[in-house]
Amino acid sequence: MSGVATVLAKTREQGRAALVGYLPVGFPDLQGSIDAMVAMVESGVDIVEIGVPYTDPLMDGPVIAHAADVALQNGTRLADIFTAVRAVAHAGAPALVMTYWNPVLRYGVDRFADDLARAGGAGLITPDLIPDEGAQWIVAAERNGLDHVFLVAPSSTPQRLRSTTSACTGFVYAASSMGVTGARTSVGDAAEVLVTRTRQMTATPICVGLGVSTGAQAAQVAAFADGVIVGSALVRCLADAASPADGLTAIRELSAELAAGVRRKR
Repeated sequence: MSGVATVLAKTREQGRAALVGYLPVGFPDLQGSIDAMVAMVESGVDIVEIGVPYTDPLMDGPVIAHAADVALQNGTRLADIFTAVRAVAHAGAPALVMTYWNPVLRYGVDRFADDLARAGGAGLITPDLIPDEGAQWIVAAERNGLDHVFLVAPSSTPQRLRSTTSACTGFVYAASSMGVTGARTSVGDAAEVLVTRTRQMTATPICVGLGVSTGAQAAQVAAFADGVIVGSALVRCLADAASPADGLTAIRELSAELAAGVRRKR
């Protein structure tokens, strides 16, 4: 099994969901982002999604879009991803890169897969790449032992759910709300409905991205999902901090709260 599959099998044995934390590389700067990712792992995050800053983040809400813009202004480049991957892997968590597809194409699909594997990465999440158009990536990923994670959404038809889940390794990413990313104040029933529909198509673990921002919300989602994905709330810890040290403190505190949430009895 891949590192991601191993973690999800372990958390399932423990009777809990996994906590998946997202941060973009390069925000507030390169070293600051790496320090924050390591702090997340040390505070209970099971899997880290490392975001690639992109000039046209169509699916990202204002918090992540702002962080990506700052990272790009700081001079962050795609090669910096591999530095972050090495640090996360060294800290003891699988590192999944989350990126729009164009940067990988420009870098070179085979070259990217080779470099990601050499850095100790676990795989790639591609929000704007569907399996029908992902054959080149799937071949390169499998040659390097990398996971290829695709997304399903409330609008996915049964046929699309079946084809997407059959192409996923590691987990299926359930984007359970339509629109851009961002923290939300409540958890509705759309996520659970999507997970139920998706489970009818696959035995692969399903991790939910919903805009979770508190331990209580994490516990709600953990009751029906294999993993809880948190992004904007963690990025905001760094964005709202008065200093880098304050940002790391906030990241540790929120990660610990979320980790406690996914560990509550189902």
